Amino acid sequence: MSVIASEWTKLRSVAGTWWCTAIYLLTAVTLGWLAAASTDRSSSAAIAVSGALTGFGFAQLVLVVLGVLAGAGEFSTGMAVASFTAVPRRWRLLAAKTVVVAAWSALLTAVAAAGCGLAARTLTAVPGGVSLVAPDVLRQLVLQVAWGALVAVLSVALGTLLRSSAGGIGLGLALVFVLPPVLSLAGGRWAERTAQALPALRVGEDAFLSVATSWPVGLAVVGGWALVAWAVSALLLERRDV
Repeated sequence: MSVIASEWTKLRSVAGTWWCTAIYLLTAVTLGWLAAASTDRSSSAAIAVSGALTGFGFAQLVLVVLGVLAGAGEFSTGMAVASFTAVPRRWRLLAAKTVVVAAWSALLTAVAAAGCGLAARTLTAVPGGVSLVAPDVLRQLVLQVAWGALVAVLSVALGTLLRSSAGGIGLGLALVFVLPPVLSLAGGRWAERTAQALPALRVGEDAFLSVATSWPVGLAVVGGWALVAWAVSALLLERRDV
């Protein structure tokens, strides 16, 4: 717990964390309310809430920046030497950092998703109304929180792996935001399958600007990328010199 507390202190003491927090919440909630305001009526509560979550397709890019900065920041400032001296088992340090960033991202996403759900409930006419605890609506909101946490885990891993904020952010954005839609537009079987295998950003149950897949498939793909990237970064972190 002391390592986790230390990582939380590091995260909240950096100005970039609060800039990312403000921009993430503002983008997700503002676009969510705009999307809900532009939808007069919907056939179901799940569709109305899914539309209000559209802003997360862009807002999650901020989580990529937040995660990479948390993973790579210590190497650019030289603070990694002190951290490794205090915690010789480097994978434990990475695990604690990942838990902190993922938990913070999940909390922010839960707050913003609730705001978007409230927008759909207030601005979109749905037969029977919009209940945020209805199973099909709650699944959309819970999945959005899961995507936020997994994007954060992947981004921390990329930042730690490359030890470069610019490189990590560039690679992260390419994987989750640039390549999936580009391959989708390219057409062809191989391009579609490659796009489906990339950790594309998702909004509720659906892939964002990429080839459609079911949410269980999306969860397996994004979770698999996050797990493998984290394991590789932890292995290299143990073997590399500072």
